[in-house]
Amino acid sequence: MTPMKPLLFLLLVIPMCPGSVGQDWPLWKSYASSFMDNQIRVIDRDAGDRTTSEAQAYAMFFALVANDRPRFDGLLRWTEVNLASGDLTGHLPAWLWGKGPKNNWGVLDGNPASDADLWLAYTLIEAGKAWNEPRYASLGTNLAKRIADQEVAEIPSLGMVLLPAPKGFHRGDSYRLNASYVPLQLLLRLVQELPDGPWHRIAAGLPTLISRSAPHGFATDWIEYKAGGNTFPSPLGSYDAIRVYLWAGMLDPATPGRDLLLKALSGMTLYLRTNPVPPEKVKQDGTVQSAKSPVGFSAAVLPFVSAMDEKDIESQQMSRVKSELNPNTGLYGNPARYYDQNLALFALGWKERQFWFGSHGDLKMNWRDK
Repeated sequence: MTPMKPLLFLLLVIPMCPGSVGQDWPLWKSYASSFMDNQIRVIDRDAGDRTTSEAQAYAMFFALVANDRPRFDGLLRWTEVNLASGDLTGHLPAWLWGKGPKNNWGVLDGNPASDADLWLAYTLIEAGKAWNEPRYASLGTNLAKRIADQEVAEIPSLGMVLLPAPKGFHRGDSYRLNASYVPLQLLLRLVQELPDGPWHRIAAGLPTLISRSAPHGFATDWIEYKAGGNTFPSPLGSYDAIRVYLWAGMLDPATPGRDLLLKALSGMTLYLRTNPVPPEKVKQDGTVQSAKSPVGFSAAVLPFVSAMDEKDIESQQMSRVKSELNPNTGLYGNPARYYDQNLALFALGWKERQFWFGSHGDLKMNWRDK
């Protein structure tokens, strides 16, 4: 018999009590009830019941905010066993798990997703501090070092960047990047924890990355960088890009570089002054291709318009979000979709002070830091 990894053994013997939540956060309870199975994996029911590393990492963050350690441990266990070959100390997690062409369930794409990896490392480090559990912090630190080794590159015209994955996003002198993959607060936290890593340099280049990926004040989903300095934003800003506003809006006002990020995204503010909801799809030149967006988009911009002190817009978007709460499910939208709920958990959790971030990215939580 192969010896069981120490962390995996610890998680296997922890009793699972999915209903045990330390912090009263109704949306988290509804989300966990609707989108998790008894294995404690997050299921995207609109995409063939797949599970992604993003889903697991986000859910671990929310479980920490809710002081829901049983679910946190279950999510970590499932992620390690199914996405990291049973050992997160030796592998970055695969990004996609689901039903294969022969009806078998398993990893469908083993290439990691660096945004999920970053959230996972950050959350484990913060969980180690919050629950006084050095094993979490050690695992998070190890993951952050592995991200630095496998998912970071240096572009002569930009500096250090986080690639979206170890493979497939760098060819010759061209790099394909995603501004939604690099929340500034997470980078700044890793600067504190791992000062010898690349995190300070990545954070320093983030205002340039975001401004160039938002040439008309709207974030685009992707941007191509050439080593000589040329940039080519992708044709649209949509489901990836909406998170750029969310991350920027949740920054502490004293965060270095915050004002530059908010200014670079001012197109969204101008648009919402005369339009009722955020656009679903915006072209590279700033014109709107699809104006009607899902409820999660309105939730996602709440921290952003709050940071911009746009009280009327904030009130309008909050009214829309509240109007789409289904009292029978406790979720937003009908049907309630995975991505909308995640955007709402981040945005409303921040608005309700379930959590917030310090000026150096440190996580504050209602159950610990009232």
